Amino acid sequence: MKKLKIDIVSDVMCPWCIIGYKNLETALAQLSDEFSAEISWKPFELNPDMPIEGQDLNEHLQQKYGLSEEQGDENRKRILEMGEKAGFTFNFDGKRIMINSFDLHRLLTWAATEGKQTELKLALFKAHFTDLIFLNEQDNLLDVVQSVGLDRARAKEILDSGEYFQEVRSEQNALQQMGISSVPTFIINDQYALTGGQPNDAFVQAFKQIAEQEA
Repeated sequence: MKKLKIDIVSDVMCPWCIIGYKNLETALAQLSDEFSAEISWKPFELNPDMPIEGQDLNEHLQQKYGLSEEQGDENRKRILEMGEKAGFTFNFDGKRIMINSFDLHRLLTWAATEGKQTELKLALFKAHFTDLIFLNEQDNLLDVVQSVGLDRARAKEILDSGEYFQEVRSEQNALQQMGISSVPTFIINDQYALTGGQPNDAFVQAFKQIAEQEA
């Protein structure tokens, strides 16, 4: 059994991050008799300057990427299809917002120390993309934290203080120095990188190639 160390640089606000992760999960399930993986999540902010109240998502995409309404519809259709194929449900029916995710990264850094980082990350993706929960509202965020069995009062303490601020900033700076500027980026065994919402076949192929190179 070969062990893989997989660091996923990602933002909860990024739909391709959850699509890529679900495809990774499928690939690992296919190769479960050959590989085991230790997964950790690294912080990336798509919108570090976003104010706390967030912004309507369609308005944000039009401003940031210059997408017309038609292009926005095309984009959503593609994400919906890719999500369905990967086994994740995107909901485009209600009001959706883009927020600054720094506080989510602080909680995820803490969750790693409790052995629940992936559980929290997946719960945050579902809350944001499927349930359309506004994660910039503290009670909503604490509900998600509690739903994966983490201590609500402790999470509130972290949010109300500057805890894990430095850890997140240091990780972000280190990743920037490595030249990582887009998400998702999957760093395998500290030396190989795959970027984007890759299909599961791409992960299968990459893991087999890595195993051959390291043999």
